[in-house]
Amino acid sequence: MVRVTVLGSGDAFGSGGRLHSAYLVEAPACTFLLECGPSVLQGLKRAGVDTGRIDFALLSHLHGDHFGGVPFLFLEYVYENPRTRPIEIVGPPGTELRCRALHEALYQRIAHEEAPYAVRYRELEPTPVTIQGVRIAPFVVPHADELTCFGYRIDVGGRSILFSGDTGWTEELVTRARGVDLFLCECTTYETQLHLHLSYPEIARRAAEFGCRRLVLTHLGSEPLAHLDELRIECAVDGLRIDL
Repeated sequence: MVRVTVLGSGDAFGSGGRLHSAYLVEAPACTFLLECGPSVLQGLKRAGVDTGRIDFALLSHLHGDHFGGVPFLFLEYVYENPRTRPIEIVGPPGTELRCRALHEALYQRIAHEEAPYAVRYRELEPTPVTIQGVRIAPFVVPHADELTCFGYRIDVGGRSILFSGDTGWTEELVTRARGVDLFLCECTTYETQLHLHLSYPEIARRAAEFGCRRLVLTHLGSEPLAHLDELRIECAVDGLRIDL
């Protein structure tokens, strides 16, 4: 079995009191984070997860609500749940530089001390890779012109997950969603139409074309949350566990 736990389903503004983007994927041979927002430790501890089980963190892009929890994870592994085995931080180009800079900005002294565990960075291109038995196929999505922003098709433990990351509409979502067990799709707005995020009406118009086994909306902003009773597509909540 593969289990996905929604640690944080909110947007950058914590709309509705939801935690920032973070998802825990547990498979028989590997446990990893998909996104690592600033509230990742709160999400893990609310879910009763041993933080030491995490093998790597996979980041879709370098906006603070998606990678701002990395230094807190490092802090956890020094003081609260000491770690000796390596951890890998995986993401788009620029991941190592930005994570190191953020760590130093938040905890200057600690960032320059030798940790009891190794941190390994891996920066991806839009080419499939396999990390600790997890096949990851990154694809570029339209979100922030100054950054490389990825969506991911993930194959692990005989199950498949599509993660949109933060994105405006792209036909890649339709193409890549077909046949996957779970599609975690961002849904930031409702009335407002943006080129860098998806709105509920956009998704609803095309949902029948996805062909995925389960579609769950996440990264929910204040607009879709105000219409929650009207939405006909399943929406994530913090703490939701999805067994595949």
